[in-house]
Amino acid sequence: MSIPSNLKYTKDHEWVSLEGDIATIGITHFAQKELGDIVYVEVETLDQVLEKDEVFGTVEAVKTVSDLFLPLAGEVIAFNDSLEDTPEAVNSDPYGAGWMIKVKVSDVADYETLLSDADYKALIGA
Repeated sequence: MSIPSNLKYTKDHEWVSLEGDIATIGITHFAQKELGDIVYVEVETLDQVLEKDEVFGTVEAVKTVSDLFLPLAGEVIAFNDSLEDTPEAVNSDPYGAGWMIKVKVSDVADYETLLSDADYKALIGA
């Protein structure tokens, strides 16, 4: 199971990469595997300012719908539009083509409060 060491993670199975004050966010390999085949990704929070842990969207798999929680407070500035036509990219490439949103982070120091790859591996028993 892939858990890149250059990313941070949440207990809710989102991953985060940070460049300056822009965070790219998606769900982890573990999460997509647990959900199964992703058929739809919905994000209706574009251009909204949200607090940490607020729901920023949902991901729908064949048998379930799951909320997506924002790991860092900030403004949702981009949605990966390609997921509208190819939501299965979340399954095939969760850390690349399957990214979901970009957020202009309110406080970049909060990034350091997220889980390291080692912490996340311990959380999921990997």
